[in-house]
Amino acid sequence: MRHFTSIKQLGNIKEALEAAKYVKANPFADKALGQDKTALLVFFNNSLRTRLSTQKAALNLGMNVMVLDVNQGAWKLETERGVVMDGDKSEHLLEAIPVMGSYADVIGVRSFAQFKSKEDDYNEVILNQFIKYSGKPVFSMEAATRHPLQTFADLLTIEEHKKTARPKVVMTWAPHPKALPQAVPNSFAEGLLMTDYDFVIANPEGYDLAPEFTKGARITHNQDEALEGADFVYAKNWASYEHYGQVLSKDMSWTVTTEKMALTNNAFFLHCLPVRRNMIVSDDVIESPQSLVIPEAANRVVSAQTVLKMILQDL
Repeated sequence: MRHFTSIKQLGNIKEALEAAKYVKANPFADKALGQDKTALLVFFNNSLRTRLSTQKAALNLGMNVMVLDVNQGAWKLETERGVVMDGDKSEHLLEAIPVMGSYADVIGVRSFAQFKSKEDDYNEVILNQFIKYSGKPVFSMEAATRHPLQTFADLLTIEEHKKTARPKVVMTWAPHPKALPQAVPNSFAEGLLMTDYDFVIANPEGYDLAPEFTKGARITHNQDEALEGADFVYAKNWASYEHYGQVLSKDMSWTVTTEKMALTNNAFFLHCLPVRRNMIVSDDVIESPQSLVIPEAANRVVSAQTVLKMILQDL
């Protein structure tokens, strides 16, 4: 695998999950694979789990790791072509990227949707510039439209905890005070549709995701109906795709509470974190024995390490 920007690039999802299970059981078995190789992790946005888990994954593979926070300690970067650089941005991404590529063997990039242009966000302008100009393998640590490392960890977590061969998995929208990108829900939908699970998306009207990510999923605007008999509940906020980047609703009746979870088949609760307690999910649900948010986060090391291993094997 040269680049990793979508869960689909893993190919057969059952085989990918078996590879992840091996990595989880044998975290240091491939240390020689990354010896004398350097991973550069470039962050345009904040991070806790992604930063730490990806660093840990690279170290488990014997790699050197460099972390660049673009917003702290680096020159401010211009990303638009053709602009007159007479403002506060001192360096253009088109020079910075090949320089970064000269220092690293593999580059991870984290760059969220900016909500200035749906076209730019959905064309993944920043991520694709790294792929085009770095000359090195590039993997996404969350981009404008997808978060494939998170989705891979989510699928592994479901696989480890499912009680039936074909569980019902519900991804439900939940309220949030700010406009959040669609990357996590897009990617989760894309990943779940690679499985044979019973997959349902619940969101208010005006919050349907881009059809390219949800084709084949059942979509409902009735949360209670969706939750009936669910084995896993994945709660996540996202801003409107149709009215791009807008917050159309903060309807607190969509918060995942004990009463909502009572509609399920004693479902496990999932969330990518960080989470706004008592907006996305109530305290009692996220602290319950059915909450998998911590093992889900721990699996981020496994998903990153499995992907990095695949990239290193093809160098």
